[in-house]
Amino acid sequence: MSLKRNLRLHQGPNKKVSAVVLVLVASTLALSACGTSSSTQPPSSNSSIRVVAAENFWGSIAKQIGGSHANVTSIITNPNTDPHAYEPTAQDGRIIASAQMVIENGVGYDSWAAQLIAANPSPSQVILNVGTLVGIPLGGNPHRWYDPANVYQVISAITTDYQKLDPANEAYFAAQKNAFETKSLASYNALIKEIRAKYSGTPIGASESIVSPLAQALGLKLITPYTFLQAISEGTDPTAADKATIDHQIKTKQIKIYIFNSQNATPDVQAQLTEAKAEGIPIVKVTETLVPATATFQSWQTSELQSIAAALAKATGK
Repeated sequence: MSLKRNLRLHQGPNKKVSAVVLVLVASTLALSACGTSSSTQPPSSNSSIRVVAAENFWGSIAKQIGGSHANVTSIITNPNTDPHAYEPTAQDGRIIASAQMVIENGVGYDSWAAQLIAANPSPSQVILNVGTLVGIPLGGNPHRWYDPANVYQVISAITTDYQKLDPANEAYFAAQKNAFETKSLASYNALIKEIRAKYSGTPIGASESIVSPLAQALGLKLITPYTFLQAISEGTDPTAADKATIDHQIKTKQIKIYIFNSQNATPDVQAQLTEAKAEGIPIVKVTETLVPATATFQSWQTSELQSIAAALAKATGK
């Protein structure tokens, strides 16, 4: 999913966000008058860094790297919530305003977070914008947590930011990072390597652009028209030509599996699912946020990779 599903934020001020901004301004003035604002105070070696992640997939990573020295809060945690169209509350604004570090996805995915950050800027607050970090401009594919290389870039950036905010625990954060990469992500990394080795070049279909970064990392050939993937992601109507192309790909079994985002199953996607089932094409479900909400990033992603591997094995006999 991407920009146009969040159109209210791009075309004009969102009323809900504007209300939050007013609350934040008032809160900021009150705090300043009392001299009690804590957002600009660096942590001591015995305190936890206050971290807010706009989405729980980045929050899960931040929490595991931070360990006992970071207190991480994720705003988007409900699997039924659409991060693109999320309307933040005044409480969300207060949490972000008091954070020492904020992690936002960027690339137009969570514009509401950027607005809340801008509502109460602090020169000492660390902002990690994932899109900026990995070099994806506005209009690009925002689903960077489905790109393993980008995930590792975020892990490194979080660790570096933690070390700057709490230099007394620099070695601790380095050890947490190492353990996360080598142990926690072991199954995740092994599955990516295994799928790429076994199924590289295998043609697949997908419902939207959330699958694109992962397909590339796995070496799978995503043949669904890019314009269709983008339209579904952005909440616009796909063209009749694209739908006809996909119908043909399914009916002639040009694709071995079909991957769909269950949090954005539009009528067009539902129609393709029905067609794929009728043709005996294995279907794999993925989601945008952690499912269940209590899952870790690695358990969630590993589960999805296992489903993809099983579907490919069924479709190819390998």
